[in-house]
Amino acid sequence: MTNIESQRRPVPLADGGEFDTALAFLGFARESVLKKTEGLTEEQLRRVLVPTGTNLLGLVQHLTDGERYWFGYHVAGQERYRDVDFGMAVPEDVPAERVLADYREACAASDAVLRGTDPSAPTATPVAGAPRSVRWVLAHMTGETARHAGHADILREQLDGTTGR
Repeated sequence: MTNIESQRRPVPLADGGEFDTALAFLGFARESVLKKTEGLTEEQLRRVLVPTGTNLLGLVQHLTDGERYWFGYHVAGQERYRDVDFGMAVPEDVPAERVLADYREACAASDAVLRGTDPSAPTATPVAGAPRSVRWVLAHMTGETARHAGHADILREQLDGTTGR
């Protein structure tokens, strides 16, 4: 077992405005997910530890789809992300390194979209039949990413005892 709280990091202290604070907390949640994957083997990243079949790599793939769907499709209007899968089953022929790189790329693309958008602006495509604000999408994705970071934390603790955020 690894040292308890070995991955603990302080929460962001960004407080320069609503948008910068929101982006800092989304970034913190994303980094927390990625932190859970560090130092693990391909087998460990794919190991299923709960009856639902959830594993760390699948969570990252799911969050990649979320980034593309919510920020790419709904905020930026990029049609290619309209019908993402959201699945957590990563094909064996897709290496973990590729899944992690895709998540980092999706997050960077989302940040570029967000930095070029007014948070109070309506989404480019409706959400549940009505436009929502970019702020709403940002809050939704922060909540989803933080929730899955918690799942990742539990999975990592089950794998090798490492905890922390």
